[in-house]
Amino acid sequence: MALKPDVLPKRAAVWVFVALAAAYFLSTLLRAITATLSPILTDEFGMQARDLGLLAGAYFLGFSITQLPMGHWLDRHGPKQVVLSFLCVAVLGCFAFAWAHDFTGLLLARVLIGVGVSACLMAPLTGYRRWLILEQQQRANSWMLMTGALGMLTSTLPVQWLLPMMGWRWMFVALALLVAMAMGVIFWKVPAWRLAETAPATSDETASTSGILASYKQVWAHPYFRRLAPMGFFNYGGMIAMQTLWAGPWMVKVAGYTPLEAATGLFWLNVCMLLTFWVWGLVTPSLTVRGYNSNKLITYGVPLSLCVQVAIILGGQDAGAAHWVMFCVFSSFVSLAQPAVGLAFPSALAGRALSAYNLVLFLGVFVVQWGMGLMIDGFKAMSWTEPQAFQGAMAVFLVCCIMSYSYFLKHRPES
Repeated sequence: MALKPDVLPKRAAVWVFVALAAAYFLSTLLRAITATLSPILTDEFGMQARDLGLLAGAYFLGFSITQLPMGHWLDRHGPKQVVLSFLCVAVLGCFAFAWAHDFTGLLLARVLIGVGVSACLMAPLTGYRRWLILEQQQRANSWMLMTGALGMLTSTLPVQWLLPMMGWRWMFVALALLVAMAMGVIFWKVPAWRLAETAPATSDETASTSGILASYKQVWAHPYFRRLAPMGFFNYGGMIAMQTLWAGPWMVKVAGYTPLEAATGLFWLNVCMLLTFWVWGLVTPSLTVRGYNSNKLITYGVPLSLCVQVAIILGGQDAGAAHWVMFCVFSSFVSLAQPAVGLAFPSALAGRALSAYNLVLFLGVFVVQWGMGLMIDGFKAMSWTEPQAFQGAMAVFLVCCIMSYSYFLKHRPES
């Protein structure tokens, strides 16, 4: 059977996936690397805990501020042009981080890195919306997330092993060069956006006269987007916040792990997430054929993560790495919402829809990361012990997740 004009042949699709996945791998490595480097950076720059939190959050800040204009640019100019333009900023950010001599320099470089890699997932998802047949889009999304998990895995023990040989500054120089190499592969293998694939002229005219925010009106008003937004913010954003920040401190401060034991626990957590997204990529096409679409899988799967959260809160010091692995694995059901959002819109709006959802997601990461810290400090100021403060903050987070899931159940479309 002949392919639709927009659908890529299998060989070309594989190359496109490899090229874009390489960039996404590096983006998630850069996202999580500060956790591994935190002891060195703390000693060298005399940073406090709040400084480390701000430095980690600067990535998500830079990431978030680009999402709305980026979605508009993706729909108009296509993944190749947009991701290559943004990755130039990432290269600059990596060099700036390597040459930074004070905390302000590190912070600004971290924002630049966040801006530069902010298209690394939305660009391929926008392209897959048009380049892949319907049943392969969930698989491609899951395997992109698997690639991201591999990047976060690489940011743990492998980075720790390389530090004595390279030092953290030369490591960021190497990362800048790797990003530049990924750009070369994208330039070579990713197809340009054909004029026929762009949004209709009337849409562009509306966007130019009413502004980029107005071009998102259809996205904000869409019932399906609004139903998924709370879970994207709390459940999905919270999973990333725990995976990239709070799971480690819980292991040390509550469960009594040594730093090396906690790092090892995080390593295996990321291994399990890599395998989880690989399995999702294998099974989602067949599940979809059998009628188990994203809505049903989210409905059945999210309660498992809520139950694990209850176990973590009640378990306290007995809740260790295995509990956090189960929490993240069961929370991965919410990741199925990301391609579902893109599929809920016409292809000309896919970039804006995906970018708007990604904005919700990463604002959730920032708020949960910062909010957990504020709550822990607040409970400790009320004379709670540190483990009790962690448990109290997790309980508040659990309530937010339950409310978001309840909203989804109340308003989800019939399917």
